[in-house]
Amino acid sequence: MHHSRLCSLIIDCKTDDLAEAARFWSAALGRPLKKRVDGAAGDNYLPLETHDDEPVIEVQKVDHESRVHLDIESDDIEAEVHRLEALGAKRVAAIKTWVVMEAPTGQRFCVIRPQRHGKVGPHANTWK
Repeated sequence: MHHSRLCSLIIDCKTDDLAEAARFWSAALGRPLKKRVDGAAGDNYLPLETHDDEPVIEVQKVDHESRVHLDIESDDIEAEVHRLEALGAKRVAAIKTWVVMEAPTGQRFCVIRPQRHGKVGPHANTWK
């Protein structure tokens, strides 16, 4: 048995100025930029403030075209990847501690470790 839930909305920005992109999204969504320890989320990410029961929102600098992707957090990444593959998703790549997936309709998303407090957050689904 494992647990998973929608965890993050990642705003992928093909930009040379990540700070400016993050300022835009901060103002557009009414969420202040989150103060962070240098390098905590990596140089290519700037997080916005969200409540613990809301998805994490991060602005990410990317080389591909701009888009939005979501992350699903799970306490058993491989079990969740297998569950999603059974639904028709494809494994695209394993990167560090997460797996990039593609939905049958072409959208990319990631299966990641729990992001807050080391466990899957509230409203998680339980899967057998």
